[in-house]
Amino acid sequence: MKLQRIGEVGAERPVVIDGGYAYDLRSLTRDIDGDFLAADGIAAVAAALAAGSLPRVDITGERIGAPVARPQAVWCIGMNYAAHAAESGSAPPQTPVVFFKTPNTVIGPYDDVLIPRGAKKTDWEVELAVVIGRRARYLDSVDEALNHIAGYTISNDVSERAFQLEQSGGQWSKGKCCETFNPLGPALVPRARLDPGNLRLRSFVNGEARQESSTADLIFDVGYLVWHLSQYAVLEPGDIINTGTPAGVALSGRFPYLRDGDVVEVEIEGIGRARQRCRDAVIESAQAPVQA
Repeated sequence: MKLQRIGEVGAERPVVIDGGYAYDLRSLTRDIDGDFLAADGIAAVAAALAAGSLPRVDITGERIGAPVARPQAVWCIGMNYAAHAAESGSAPPQTPVVFFKTPNTVIGPYDDVLIPRGAKKTDWEVELAVVIGRRARYLDSVDEALNHIAGYTISNDVSERAFQLEQSGGQWSKGKCCETFNPLGPALVPRARLDPGNLRLRSFVNGEARQESSTADLIFDVGYLVWHLSQYAVLEPGDIINTGTPAGVALSGRFPYLRDGDVVEVEIEGIGRARQRCRDAVIESAQAPVQA
């Protein structure tokens, strides 16, 4: 059972994939968003599947959108794998390193990534993404935190390292919030259907292997992250938490940075595989040319 949003940008519709077939969810919800998750929508989908009440649909050839619509926050955890911290020139953190991406960085898992104007060091980062399902505020324990997770998906935390490390005065946002810098998906896997403790993560650039690791190597696991963040802020249904990336990024100096035409693929065991083509951002004129 995997939830997806299918269709062109701004016109996605919710479906569930089960047993190799797609089923339309519009009888249950208009979209897969915070309201749907907060209303225990995933349980309603499971019940409808069991009852056989959902119509089957053919989604062959259609665009797959981000599996969660309009997240109000994209929380990100930096250097959450010891080997990645080392290749970044840092010691493993003693407490989670937190930064944000703007929600409008989120795009579909097969959409193009735009390399920003003036970029020199655009990088890839495969990450397990946590989707919040219930409002989390001052949670008492890690066990309680796990019950506030709706499910999991794949994030590519695309980063422009020159913007992030050389032009941000110690903050990372300039290198993290460029348009299209958070491909998400292809599917939301419900929490009950996936154990996040030991999932294989891999990334590839132009078919060549880059990252390979396991979520077993996370410094701070997903339950701890949800609990920890809830001590400082309120997590809302539909929020995304990018949990960190393993070693094997271009920042290590072992690989070239991304350029126009490069293809990045990211995959996580039990969730799927996503693919993005990089292309240079085009600055369109505000005024259309005059027709002769």
